[in-house]
Amino acid sequence: MITTLFLVISISSNAQCAMCRAVLESGSDQKVAEGVNNGIMYLMIIPYILIAVVGYFVYKSKKN
Repeated sequence: MITTLFLVISISSNAQCAMCRAVLESGSDQKVAEGVNNGIMYLMIIPYILIAVVGYFVYKSKKN
């Protein structure tokens, strides 16, 4: 339930880290900054997916 909530609701932000902020503030290449932000979002989603898969298998094994 909570994992689904995190996957469905995404909050747009200007930067996730100091390096991203530096790239965004320089304004030289917005596509690079956008790519870095998207990469961070993908990396952030993977642990939630792994937790959901492990939780599913634990639930399935407890049900039997």
